[in-house]
Amino acid sequence: MRELVRTNDIVLVSAIGALLDGANIHHLVLDQNMSSIEGSLGVLPRRILVHDDDNREARRILSDAGLSHELRTDD
Repeated sequence: MRELVRTNDIVLVSAIGALLDGANIHHLVLDQNMSSIEGSLGVLPRRILVHDDDNREARRILSDAGLSHELRTDD
């Protein structure tokens, strides 16, 4: 799995999820339930991951949508 985005912005997480769903790219959103531990402050970022095979296509989709500045570096 490769990390695409790490953000505290739940609207951005939802938008990225919709873009990836629209392209039939399976993704995971990690740490979305951590808000109950942190007291719903939104301090802990959520991470969006995709399978290694979908990484390049997912990055292209987010770049085409104007979200390239949100992408994590691809190690």
